[in-house]
Amino acid sequence: MPPRPASATSRPSAPPTLLLVKTSSLGDVIHNLPVVSDLRRHFPGARIDWCVEEGFQALPGLHPGVAQVIPVAVRRWRKHLLQGATWGEIGAFRRTLRETAYDAVLDTQGLVKSALIARQARGPKAGYAPESAREPLAAHFYNQTYAIPTGIHAVTRNRWLAAAAFGYAQELELLPLDYGIAASPRLPALPAGIDTARPYAVLLTATSRDDKLWPEDHWIALGRALLAAGLDLRLPGGSARERERAGRIAAALNSSGTTPPNPAWINDLQPPRLENQAGRASSAPPRAEALPASGLAELAAVIGVARLAVGVDTGLTHLAAALNIPTLALFVATDPGLTGVLSAGLHANLGGKAQCPDPRDVAARAYAFLAGRDLPAVG
Repeated sequence: MPPRPASATSRPSAPPTLLLVKTSSLGDVIHNLPVVSDLRRHFPGARIDWCVEEGFQALPGLHPGVAQVIPVAVRRWRKHLLQGATWGEIGAFRRTLRETAYDAVLDTQGLVKSALIARQARGPKAGYAPESAREPLAAHFYNQTYAIPTGIHAVTRNRWLAAAAFGYAQELELLPLDYGIAASPRLPALPAGIDTARPYAVLLTATSRDDKLWPEDHWIALGRALLAAGLDLRLPGGSARERERAGRIAAALNSSGTTPPNPAWINDLQPPRLENQAGRASSAPPRAEALPASGLAELAAVIGVARLAVGVDTGLTHLAAALNIPTLALFVATDPGLTGVLSAGLHANLGGKAQCPDPRDVAARAYAFLAGRDLPAVG
């Protein structure tokens, strides 16, 4: 039986039990978080489970509205299909997925892979119509499909699909954009060694594709502008290569010889002087630090208390926006129109396909964000 749309005046007599299927990637998982917030506002008391790739399971778990995270390991399993242990894990996953009888199963991924996962769960299945799904064949595995425009932001598409499936489309414009993880009680404590006495910015310099990287000399120029404002800098990195890049940038920023020298435009922009937690500017010079590898939940904790985040087109930049941290996203090879950062807080998408944001323009926008205001779009 397909999910019955429930209007604001005709809701189920008991809170529903729902399963969301959005397995990957990091940015896509983050873009699905507002669906949980919307559903919990429309169905107070609803139980919402989420099936997600094991590498991203920490993120849905940060949302207080998610009851159970069900990890799946398709990425790993398909590399070891001839091993008996793999099929044992697949069987255990299927049993876990089928433990609960759901009132509805919603696949917001729109892939054959995710549709097949949804089919394993008990309950009516809903998802994108063929003309809306990323893989039209996926629509044949659902009991009910919905045509959602493709030329809108990914966050909006997810929210519109859920609103259509569960009957609150007329209410959606009244629901705030809420990722549900800013100030979440499920956020872990800051990792040891992260000093918050001085305000800091997070620089997210790594991404999965080399053509999406912002040049290192641009990061150094921007970093010097942020150091001039009194910010410490934190540079995360996942892989060894990413940590090496972060380390090179941090080392250049901490160089006593100031090589390369500070750009002349820093003084022209009149950097603000930020105060520490004691309410005064620190006498010690700010520094940049390349962070050791850590899990997604720990990174969320680090990003979640930053004064500013600047990042390339990568999932962690979307995480910063989801945490309502003032966020600048830098695009050099992709179009931010459908997948740029989107937040209730200060945010901007700079650059675009074959457009490389200028460090001075990024610094000017960063200074404005640090002052709690915005500037017209640049880049």
